[in-house]
Amino acid sequence: MATRNAVQLITYADRLGGDLPGLARLLRSEPFAGAFGGVHVLPFFTPYDGADAGFDPVDHTAVDPRLGTWEDVRDLARTHDVVVDLIVNHVSAQSAAFLDVRARGDASPFAPMFLTLSSVFPDGAREENLARIYRPRPGLPFTALRLGDRLRYVWTTFTPQQVDVDVRSEAGRAYLTSILDAVAAAGVGLVRLDAVGYAVKTPGTTCFMTRETFAFIEDFTAQARARGVDVLVEVHSYYRRQVEIGRAVDLVYDFALPPLVLHALYAGDGTALAGWLRDRPRNAVTVLDTHDGIGVIDVGPDQTVEPGDEPRPGLLTPEQVDALVAGIHARTGGASAQATGAAASNLDLYQVNSTFYDALGRDDHRYLAARAVQLFTPGIPQVYYVGALAGGNDVDLLARTGVGRDVNRHHYTAQEIAADLARPVVRALLGLCRFRNTHPAFDGDVEVTLDGPVLTLVRRGVAHPGASATLVVDLSTGAARVDWDGPHGRGRTEDLLHAPLDAVGTGAAGAGS
Repeated sequence: MATRNAVQLITYADRLGGDLPGLARLLRSEPFAGAFGGVHVLPFFTPYDGADAGFDPVDHTAVDPRLGTWEDVRDLARTHDVVVDLIVNHVSAQSAAFLDVRARGDASPFAPMFLTLSSVFPDGAREENLARIYRPRPGLPFTALRLGDRLRYVWTTFTPQQVDVDVRSEAGRAYLTSILDAVAAAGVGLVRLDAVGYAVKTPGTTCFMTRETFAFIEDFTAQARARGVDVLVEVHSYYRRQVEIGRAVDLVYDFALPPLVLHALYAGDGTALAGWLRDRPRNAVTVLDTHDGIGVIDVGPDQTVEPGDEPRPGLLTPEQVDALVAGIHARTGGASAQATGAAASNLDLYQVNSTFYDALGRDDHRYLAARAVQLFTPGIPQVYYVGALAGGNDVDLLARTGVGRDVNRHHYTAQEIAADLARPVVRALLGLCRFRNTHPAFDGDVEVTLDGPVLTLVRRGVAHPGASATLVVDLSTGAARVDWDGPHGRGRTEDLLHAPLDAVGTGAAGAGS
């Protein structure tokens, strides 16, 4: 894992580059060269444009031919560390296996692969059993469907188009192994376990991140490692649970970082952010934006506390969380409110749908300060493709689809990419990524200091003990300064936008450069 320390891009192949070969060409082109050492290619399986933008695969072992082939994935892996999604919790209701179950019921050999209410609760479920089930959206996770000649309640955690797999059944294990074999054969070095927190259903529990879930993650991780593949766990949950997950896996997302950075820049108060930076898991993937919304559950109180137990407060108070959400809606001109919660389909209780650039009111200085905090935070930084181009909310796409998360899933044309690459804020961000990739200070830990509204992060090299990089951000104004020292000399930039950083020894402006 020590060599996987460069900034990665998160993107859909079709929305940035058109297809897999086009994405590879774009990443290898001069504007992007050196900015991203890896790429998380969001689902490119058949079909990539289903009910949930590829997260409802009909065939998880096949590349959608409209995007390319497994050979194209292998080609991309020649120059970039490739991350691929393993959608372990569910498959499409239109998959061949589930359609066979729809037609033949229990007579289908695939019947044990899918979960129903009665397969999890064979003796029936009492009201308190169902009330304990944790779900990211309102209501119960069941859809009434006719399987063979019987009407059954099929387990559908997310949408009726996504049918949950019994990952402990023989058929379910064989299915997941076939996916793992396919991606490993294509040279993929890291897989992301999508929605794995919901993958194991245990009667009498919340069915979310239980002991049985941890056991499943441990077993699957061992299978992946045997194939030379590392595992990234994707779970939105209470922050202490993220720390616990981090102890048990290769990599875990730092989903608390985005709302904490926004809160700090909104309020000019870095207390919660600085505290988290000191305590968070170090084996983390850092993000400010992804294909989903900006999570708030990750900084709020524990929502799985049992009745009668002591409440477990979050990194932010409920009042601070409310102010954060209101601040996003205000800075986006109400676009995020139109795209979030009951205002749009794909309802998520724990996310606000907006681009990160719009969530900061399209303020270039604050945006670059936020990215600098992300890149100075230990872990593997990932930058979402819309964020890499400092993109705004796509309200037209939202209006056409009615899907809230589409506001942050723009389809870029070649002309739009070229125009955005000419913007100073985009050039500065890519230069900051190149600096992060090349300066030898970023293989060590971070020193965190907070003096009023001024946050200081210092990274010091391990392989090069004399190397250091220091970020100073005035959270009240968004002004950011970077100082560095190392084998290629020392330097400073007082303005990330107008005197941008770049690869060590080139493009840096300021004193000593």
